[in-house]
Amino acid sequence: MSFSESRFQINLFYIQKKFEDAFSQIRLSQNHILFIDGIDIRPSSIPYDDYLECIKGLAHAVWEINNDFFPSIKGRKGRMKAVLLIRPDIFESIGLQNQNAKIRDNSVFLDWRTEYVNHRNSQLFEVLDHLLGTQQEVTLEKGQAWDHYFPWNSPNVRDDYNHPTSFINFLRWSYYRPRDILRMLEIIKSHTNGDNGKNQFTLDDFENPSMQRDYSNYLLGEIKDHLSFYYGSEHYEIFLKFFEFLSGKDTFDYTEYLLAYKQLETHIGSISTTKPKFMTTANDFLQFLFDLNVICYIETTEDNSRFIRWCFRERSYANISPKIKTGMKYQIFYGLAKSLNVGKTLKKIKIKWRVENTCHSSNSND
Repeated sequence: MSFSESRFQINLFYIQKKFEDAFSQIRLSQNHILFIDGIDIRPSSIPYDDYLECIKGLAHAVWEINNDFFPSIKGRKGRMKAVLLIRPDIFESIGLQNQNAKIRDNSVFLDWRTEYVNHRNSQLFEVLDHLLGTQQEVTLEKGQAWDHYFPWNSPNVRDDYNHPTSFINFLRWSYYRPRDILRMLEIIKSHTNGDNGKNQFTLDDFENPSMQRDYSNYLLGEIKDHLSFYYGSEHYEIFLKFFEFLSGKDTFDYTEYLLAYKQLETHIGSISTTKPKFMTTANDFLQFLFDLNVICYIETTEDNSRFIRWCFRERSYANISPKIKTGMKYQIFYGLAKSLNVGKTLKKIKIKWRVENTCHSSNSND
């Protein structure tokens, strides 16, 4: 008996040596960083476990090349480093040893957080103001470009300012990421294109329901992309279903949350699907919503001061995965309210069932 088998073999060591030889011949006068992006979206054709193994291998390769190979190259002024662009939750999933040390020594924490009272001094404001300012033919001072396009004050601002506070509205509706605010600017512009030559935008433009709906759908799309790394489309639909059981509420307490979760469990039991891992328990799902920045929790002190806790604001090198507290008040993120159809409490419809008497008396003479 004989058989033949053909295999396509790749000599990984040979490929590694070729890359190392090519990198070694580069003479850099400045430091350079190689960014590796696009790994946060898992192709639907690749199972989660297989894809995670690929990312683990990639993470180990980046670690090795940065620590063992690049430092060994001599004879050049500039250095090279590879940087893996990866979400914090995925980083935790790959299970590297000494994660805390690795993330502190080998990552860049982009901290765009700011406070309302100091927002004009934040890097986030500086980036957006600079972006608008570079489109002008004259050099503008800090804040002039933003104030020209948005010369109005945000509602419900408690502090006094000597300049417009419109940027605070954009902060409220964003996760303090430049791309969120850029997306808002693009949508506002697209909804006012009918006004030829318009170069200033009002609070009414910002509060346009169509504009806010489009932006809310953008944020929900980001969540869908986040879920697609771990789960299928049917689990995304279950995630959306939960908010129907809040009856339109965007603020709720822990008891109300447990009731809505129980109703969701009942719904899952009535359809042909399994409960996703992020819903193993009520508190697991609560933490999941917090991790996604769908909800925050609100702490109240004895003097009635409120502290609003968002995952993206609590995250740090030392606390990469902040935990939510149970038994608190919770609120859904402003920007997601329209796409999740919350913000206005819905009336409960009571159905009265009438039972007709179908028994007919018979004639005793029959």
